[in-house]
Amino acid sequence: MTAALHTLHPGDVACGTRGDRLETLLGSCVSIVLTDPRRTVGAMCHVVHAQRPAGNGASTGAHGPEALSRMFTALRAHGIDPLQCEAYVYGGGNMFPDLFPQTHVGDHNVRWALEALAGQGVPVVADDVGGCGYRRLSWTVGPAAPRITTVPV
Repeated sequence: MTAALHTLHPGDVACGTRGDRLETLLGSCVSIVLTDPRRTVGAMCHVVHAQRPAGNGASTGAHGPEALSRMFTALRAHGIDPLQCEAYVYGGGNMFPDLFPQTHVGDHNVRWALEALAGQGVPVVADDVGGCGYRRLSWTVGPAAPRITTVPV
């Protein structure tokens, strides 16, 4: 079987099996990668905002809770219990440090991701969050950790 390439855009969620490549580009958005301990299946999301504003229409992967729910559903479809997975968290950069020298949307996204995973009991084995830069995230489902390349703002 040929390995698949999943390029995630804002709001996307993808799930792949060993050999598949998952990648995205992050600014203030956050990506969560979930994988089973044997690294045979992995899921990735690209969260734009941690929470959906009140009264904001349809549920999409752009908002944290919906993205995490979609990831859990995709993992279960592959026979993986998401609560037995390991997580990686990336992104949450400050794209406008001159305008927002303190708290910014990236901070809120990171806080949500870490708290949501902790609330589910999913351990975060590594993260690369905050700062002032874009991150190119790439992971081939398998034993190696995701790769991050940071580009300063």
